[in-house]
Amino acid sequence: MTSTASGARVPLPNPYTPGQVPRFLAGRREELGRIRDQVGRVATYGETGGPLLVFHAPRGLGKTSLLRAAQRETAELGVVSVWVSCVRGTPVLPELVAGVARSLERAEVTAGATSGAEGTRWRARLDRIGVELGVVGLAGVRVSADLRDDEPQDPSPTAPVTALEDLLHDAATLVRRRGGAGLLVLVDELHAAQRGELSLLLNALQNLDGQREDNPLAVVTAGLPVTPEAITRAATFGERSAFVALDLLADADARAAVTGPADALGVSWTVPALDAVVAESGGYPYFLQLLGSAAWAAAAPAAGERIGLADVRAGVPAAQGQITAMYRARWGSATPGEQAFLAAMAASVPDEGNVSRAQIAAALGQDSRAISVPRERLIDKGVIEPVGHGLVRFTLPGFAAFVRRRGEP
Repeated sequence: MTSTASGARVPLPNPYTPGQVPRFLAGRREELGRIRDQVGRVATYGETGGPLLVFHAPRGLGKTSLLRAAQRETAELGVVSVWVSCVRGTPVLPELVAGVARSLERAEVTAGATSGAEGTRWRARLDRIGVELGVVGLAGVRVSADLRDDEPQDPSPTAPVTALEDLLHDAATLVRRRGGAGLLVLVDELHAAQRGELSLLLNALQNLDGQREDNPLAVVTAGLPVTPEAITRAATFGERSAFVALDLLADADARAAVTGPADALGVSWTVPALDAVVAESGGYPYFLQLLGSAAWAAAAPAAGERIGLADVRAGVPAAQGQITAMYRARWGSATPGEQAFLAAMAASVPDEGNVSRAQIAAALGQDSRAISVPRERLIDKGVIEPVGHGLVRFTLPGFAAFVRRRGEP
């Protein structure tokens, strides 16, 4: 037990991080393995890591945490990583250009290339892509009309595509020449990228993969369940990307997510307490962090102590308040038509399982084709997700019960 010189008990800091990257990532060994395989190919052969790797899942399932863990682990292989996060309505390619330049600078890859012919070529390349993409000073002051979403995209290479692939090629090969393995580009929230920009990126990556032996580069992305469709709409060949869905954590992984952070500080959980948190969370990673944090706050343990069922019960009200706020936010973001859809869906699924289009249409007294619009909008918002032909489910455990409690018709 931790104590001061006077023998007083000293509680430990809370190791759980709801809403942030967890200190201990559980249940994503296979997914991390896929990323390591791609980066390993870059490191070993000096070529592209393979098709665009796309992890997709509803919010709260650990997509960002997965990419961050991969960023840390693969650094040991000598790759220089570039992190980009898409924001809806904001151009992402300027962020990618600036991120490449910044990452190479931080890794001191360009330290020896700031003067002479190589330095001139590198600066010229950054300037060129700035001109081609309408990026002023790498700050994204404006973006050219070529990137508008309301115009059909030409799949053939254009000047912006060439500029982008040249930038990635030059950056990756420069890392390799300076003794590193290559370049790893991590793009989070890919579903929020503008269609025109996504089309340019996909075309550039396809061209680079056509000469894979000359491009030590891997690109790994993450987004909501609508991401595969967004990629295919941006470029039909995007369907050949490697799509990997993240699901709720299995029971053993959920338990590891709770015990891992505590074990690192010498604190354990009783079996009943752990059972209660895992059951309450439904395997949802964010809920596990939230409930673990609330129980820890109630227990305020010191090293060598245990968190018990009484601590979980004491912490649940605070955690449940946050969970209910999430439910209310999702319900409030839905239109009246979408709320009617959610109420019909909740009434059809007492066990939080999958619901068919026919069940929802029957509950609403409508033809199944008439519910397509609210269904697609709710999928786009991340409130529900498709899980099979004509099937959907809620993305938040417990949301169906919340909707039923509202007593909506």
